[in-house]
Amino acid sequence: MSVVLSELRGDEESVGGVAFQSVPGHGFGGVCEIEEEEEDPNELFEISHGVRMASLREDFGESLFSLDVGYREDNVYVAVGKCESSTDALAWTLKHAVTPSTIVYLVHVFPEIRHVATPLGKLPKSQANPLQLESHMAQERGKRRELLQKFLDMCSSSQVKADTMLIESDMVGKAILDLIPVLNVRKLVVGAAKSSLRKLRTRRGSGIADQLVQNAPEYCDVKIVCEGKEVSMEQMNGVPSPRSSSDDSPKPKQNGVEEQYKDSFSCACFKPKFL
Repeated sequence: MSVVLSELRGDEESVGGVAFQSVPGHGFGGVCEIEEEEEDPNELFEISHGVRMASLREDFGESLFSLDVGYREDNVYVAVGKCESSTDALAWTLKHAVTPSTIVYLVHVFPEIRHVATPLGKLPKSQANPLQLESHMAQERGKRRELLQKFLDMCSSSQVKADTMLIESDMVGKAILDLIPVLNVRKLVVGAAKSSLRKLRTRRGSGIADQLVQNAPEYCDVKIVCEGKEVSMEQMNGVPSPRSSSDDSPKPKQNGVEEQYKDSFSCACFKPKFL
């Protein structure tokens, strides 16, 4: 996979073999756009990254994530979409998973634009004229910014630094999974609903949470949040997490304390339809 990351922070750096090229930006909440284009056989991600929020959280509770010893930044990635579980996931993150150095990255996956709305109806993107295409894309960008603004406002109210990442892809789960090794994501929070618990128990689920829990690498600590509470895979009728079944040792807990919840869940969020 070929990766090009362009970040608006006024500097240039390389992380995990990936180059970051930067130019100055403005504003508090940043916007990072990732466009996934097919290459044969490689994929290309292009990111335009926004300025981080200036304020820091002063007082915070215990983080339920394992500590990343020696990791440069205490970053947390939260998958967000149109459903209410996204709000619950971010609210949980701001309450339980931030420290003074935390930067919360809001990851939103939106579908590839294939048709353009015109006075004559929807046309394939290739048949629309440049003005129609630009007008349609501007409208879609406006909708995404409006959607993400409420999440940025939540972070601002909690005095937590935040950026947004926009990923253009029709495969939401795969897009987030592909992002994990690219950005070395260690902490990922996903909101979920209760409606497909049976599928997750039998490991037949195809929702976003199912894909992430079953396929995320070991170094990525995936937290699933349902109705404002963290859900432990081990609590669902004794069904162990597929990622942790080979490791019998308990996960480290900060100060030996970790909240336990018995709510069941499945993911109904982050569907690839934007409109």
